Parts: sequence; structure tokens; C-alpha cells
Amino acid sequence: MHAELCCFSPGGLDKMYYPPDDMKRDAHVPDFNSYLALYRKSLENPEAFWKETADEFFWKKPATGPMMQYNFDVTKGNVYVKCMEGAKTNMCYNVLDRLVKERNLGEKVAYYWEGNSPDHHTVITYRQLLSQVCRCANVLKKMGVKKGDRVSIYLPMIPELVYIMLACARIGAVHSIVFAGFSSESLCERIMDAQSNVLVTADGVYRGEKLINLKQIADEALEKCREKASSSVTKCLVIKHHALRTKSGAACNKLQGFFMCFICSPLFWCVQIPWDSECDVWWDEAMTDSPEECEPEWLDAEDPLFILYTSGSTGKPKGVLHTVAGYLLYTSLTFKYVFDHHHDDVYWCTADIGWITGHSYITYGPLANGATSVLFEGIPVHPHVGRFWEIIEKYKVTKFYTAPTAIRLLMKYGREPLQKYDLSSLRILGTVGEPINPEAWQWYHEAVGQGRCPVVDTFWQTETVKCRYLTFNPHLIFQTFPFFGVEPTILNEHGEELEGEAEGYLVFRRPWPGIMRTVYRNHERFENTYFKKFPGFYVTGDGCRRDKDGYYWITGRIDDMLNVSGHLMSTAEVEAALTEHPAVAEAAVVSRPHKVKGECLYCFVTLKNSREFNHTLVEELKRLVREKIGPIATPDFIQNAPALPKTRSGKIMRRILRQIARNEKDLGDLSTLADPKVVEVLFSQRCEAAA
Repeated sequence: MHAELCCFSPGGLDKMYYPPDDMKRDAHVPDFNSYLALYRKSLENPEAFWKETADEFFWKKPATGPMMQYNFDVTKGNVYVKCMEGAKTNMCYNVLDRLVKERNLGEKVAYYWEGNSPDHHTVITYRQLLSQVCRCANVLKKMGVKKGDRVSIYLPMIPELVYIMLACARIGAVHSIVFAGFSSESLCERIMDAQSNVLVTADGVYRGEKLINLKQIADEALEKCREKASSSVTKCLVIKHHALRTKSGAACNKLQGFFMCFICSPLFWCVQIPWDSECDVWWDEAMTDSPEECEPEWLDAEDPLFILYTSGSTGKPKGVLHTVAGYLLYTSLTFKYVFDHHHDDVYWCTADIGWITGHSYITYGPLANGATSVLFEGIPVHPHVGRFWEIIEKYKVTKFYTAPTAIRLLMKYGREPLQKYDLSSLRILGTVGEPINPEAWQWYHEAVGQGRCPVVDTFWQTETVKCRYLTFNPHLIFQTFPFFGVEPTILNEHGEELEGEAEGYLVFRRPWPGIMRTVYRNHERFENTYFKKFPGFYVTGDGCRRDKDGYYWITGRIDDMLNVSGHLMSTAEVEAALTEHPAVAEAAVVSRPHKVKGECLYCFVTLKNSREFNHTLVEELKRLVREKIGPIATPDFIQNAPALPKTRSGKIMRRILRQIARNEKDLGDLSTLADPKVVEVLFSQRCEAAA
């Protein structure tokens, strides 16, 4: 084993990356032996291991049962997971009151908030955060929200989003956050499934230069709910967005209850805002005179904390349900160790809170550790391509956590934008959300981290929180060993365990506190999706390779893997090979039926500026894949893709690419696409041989 280094192979050449000595010295897990000791304890004596973590927090009532109880075998009865059964606590109390009242951190900065425009920013201390959350909790209670009720939240990355979710946690309501880039149909679907009592939204939001009327989308969603069934929503709490106010700072008023005028920047916007006085409530008015004290609701350890909807293979989103105690323990511990958090860090996760990464590593994990975080509303290239680097310099960010998509986007602009800013405060870099290709990894390490910042590459799912794998010392790179309490194994298609160097299905033998408990209102779907294929194991749906040194490498979703002539192949691996070509900016690979092989590779490539797509380039790309992976991986089809179909959050919609590859014209709902016109272009440029 490599105890204090990791091997990475960009360009086919092995290279060792060593962590700086001062980082190893100060790390929570300074060496491999320390990791092994903690990991073994978490498996051999989980009762003691998780009790030590729990002792960091406040419990109104201690647990009466074991720390963990579970059944993963569907043949032996219902699947279940329980953590600290019998205990009572409150998430909000532990991440705010405990820090302000017991640890005297009231004046410490909880968030530096940066808006879409650099002109919009604010500082929020832990004491201020507690005050706002209590006031908001009282507003929700006044609106009739009580323990167990669901509250849907459809907001951009503004401080009120954090206030609302923590207010729900304080009074025992279950929050269901819907990413503010989703369509009205998607929002409607999630409101109806959760049977929410209250919807919280904003009048609008700017994404870059684009104004999005959130209230209108929310109203359309509620109307769809009424058409499909009687809507459960009784109140819609509407926040006036800071950017949609007059230059003088005064909020625009409702003009005859129908529309509002927004003046910001040189442009004058007149946006239709429907208003239902029976349902709609202005946040500003509701918060006026709302008391700053609100007693927390003491909840059972296994009471639900939130529902977060994720994609389903059937097309119907799954309501992933997480519970209070387990989520508290796991997010706090993973944040501490994965990011090697110390009290003087300034941490920045660029994700949206609408995703599980944001829930875990913008809100609950950092706050549970008393961390100072950056909360960012904008996009990487607005109003200029150096916005990320400008913010890092401004707040002296020490730990920076972003997505490979953002890294590849910023790579296109080269290193020049970085050279204008002082990034010397950075100590650790992180990536999340998708596999990172070698070229992007090296650019991130060398250009952003200046060759001195270790990179933590993390693997997670909505169902399991994040970081089931990490570098045992956060100063190594890429996926390696399992996190504490996680016991992985690799199975083949027949459910047989594979030993040593192997590739197959990634599964887990046992739960840990942060794993999901069920699919909301559909436990049968929970069991069928995650436990039916291999009884006794949690099935991640991801492929995995274990190398000769015992390192685990996530190869991508099984859905995104191909079985070509009996060989299981990762699309992510092929994509990484394609993007090593100097002409290729981005690549996406999907499967297409093949009469002889069963499946074959259909590749979409986006070229860099001024590069021409021609037969010579196609042959070069095929040769490159053969060289990097082997003849079996040679693509059958390579198509020019001026752009790829992506959601507003930047995620490639591979379902659509698969349908284009197969010339299936019935694509279903495209409302979540950032630019639906991309689909027309890709259909028009399909490979002639594939037609």
C-alpha cells in the first residue's frame, strides 16, 4: 500500500503526488496506520466508534438501543436501518444553539454570502443565523406548519434558503428542497409526492444576465397540482430577492397585485407576477415582529429530517428520506475528516443546496463543526471568468470544493485569469459530482492549486450522503479506501464476491448512520431498487474496480457501463481517453445496440475553438482509445457535438444521448434542459452510418 501518496496515471505515465509535510503533521488522520486503526474500530466495534461521535452533540434523551440496527436481506423480512433508537435530539439545536450557547461561537462567521453580482454580499454570524432561523420557525408555525408536515422549498442560493431549511429542522417539519432550475412540471411532481403543506419560493432570480421568474414557475406548478389532484399546499411564502429591488434599496411593491417592476443594472424589467391573496404571503411582512426565540421540537433519532428527490430508472423521481440522528453524525464526521477541517478554515463548496452535496456540505456538515463557509449564488463566469478566483482571494478560502464540469469550463480560458488573483490561501482542493478526467485533474492541481494543494476526489449518492470513499488522509488523490463504517465489496453479475484485483458491481455489506432509510411513501420501491438484485447487500448502481494495491476506483453508473462482447466497460474511462486528444474539449459516451457485440460505443465529442471535425480526427480518436484502453473499447461511432444536452446545473443528460444514438425521436420532457435546441442540432448531425 502507498501510505502517504497515491498513484495517478495521466497520459499513461505513473506519477507520485506527495502531501506537504506540514499538512501531514496537522491532519486529523496523519498517516495510513492512523486510518487503519480508526477504520478497523468502526467495523469491529461500531458501538464504541459511533458513540464517540455522538458524544460531541446534545441529546435530550440518550439512546435505549444499539447504535446501529439493520436488515439488508429482503429474503429475511423488511429492509430497515435504525441509528440510536430511543434517543431524542434536534438537528437545528446541535448546529446552532450548541455552538452559540455552549461553545461561545456566536460572533464567529457562519457564512460569507456572495450573490450573482459581486455588488451583493453579506456576512452572517452564528448568532445572527440562530436569530433568523428562530424568527423563520415562528413564521412557519404561525402558518400552521407542525411536526411531520412537509415544506417544499424552491429557492436560489440566498441566505433565506438556509434559514428555511434549519427552521424546518427546528420545529420538526420535513423539508423538501427542489433545485431552482427545475421546471414547473418537476416542481409539481415533487410537491404532490411529498404532499407538502407550504411552498417557499422567491419572486425571481438572476443567473448571470438572465432573469428567471421563480414565482411564475411556482404558480404554474401549483396550478398543475390542482389539475392533477386537490393541491395540499395551503400557503406560498414568497421572498423578495435582493437583486430584484430598486437601486435605492427599497423593495418594489405589488402594483395592483398583478405585477412588479424590477430595476437592477441599466435594464428595466417588468415581470408579470400573479398574486393570490388567499395563498401567497410576503416573507418580509411575515418576518416583521416575528420573535427571535423559538423552542426546538425534540425529535426521535429516526424521525425524518428531509426528503430529497433523485432520478429514477422509471422516470419518476425517488423521494430519498434521511433521518435526524444518523444524518447529523455522518455529515459532521465526513466533513471533519474528508476536508481535514480546522477552526480557522474558510471553506467553500460551490454546489447548489438543491443537491445532496449542498445539504450535507454547505449546511449541515459545516455548521455541525462550527465552520466558516462561503455561500455562493452565482455562476463561475459571471460577470467575468475570474469570479471563482476573485472570491477565493477576497475571503482567503482554504478549502475549495467544486465539480469537474466547472473545472473543465474554466480550463477553456487558460491560466491567465488565475494569474490576476492571490490563491495562496488554498490548502486543499476537492471535486464532486462526476468522474474527473486526468487532464482536468492535472489542471486543477497545477493551475489552481499551484502544484502544492492536494486534491480530494469524492464519491457520493443522494441515497448515502457523500464520501463513502476518500483518501484516508485528505492529502492524497482520487478514490482509494472506504470511509469509516463502510464495508464495500465487489460482485459479479451472478452475485459472487470477487477477491483481489477485480471489476464489477459496487455493493455494501452493512449500513452507516447517514444512509437513506426509505423511498418516501414507497418502501417497496426502496427494497426493489437497492436490495433485490443482491439480497444481503446495498446495491449502489455503480461499477467499481479494485486494483492490485487494494484501491477502489469508481468507474461510473452501471447504467453508464457497457457490456461489449462480454467485457464490462466504463463510459467514463472512454470519455477520459477521448478528452486527452488536444482537439477535444468534452466528450460523452453512451451505448448503442450491436448485432454481434451486444452493445457498442457511440461517442459525442465537443471540439475546442477552431478545430475541424473530419475523418482524420475520427481515426485519431479511435486510435487513442485503442491505445489507452484496448481494441475492445474502440468506438463504433463518433459524432460531432457542438454542445451537449445539459441541465441548468451542468449535468449531462445521457438518457437523451442514448436516444439520439438510437434515433429515438420520442424524448419526453425536456424542460430541465438548459438549451433544448441542442437536441435538434445533435439529431441533424447523427452519424450517417448509425442512421
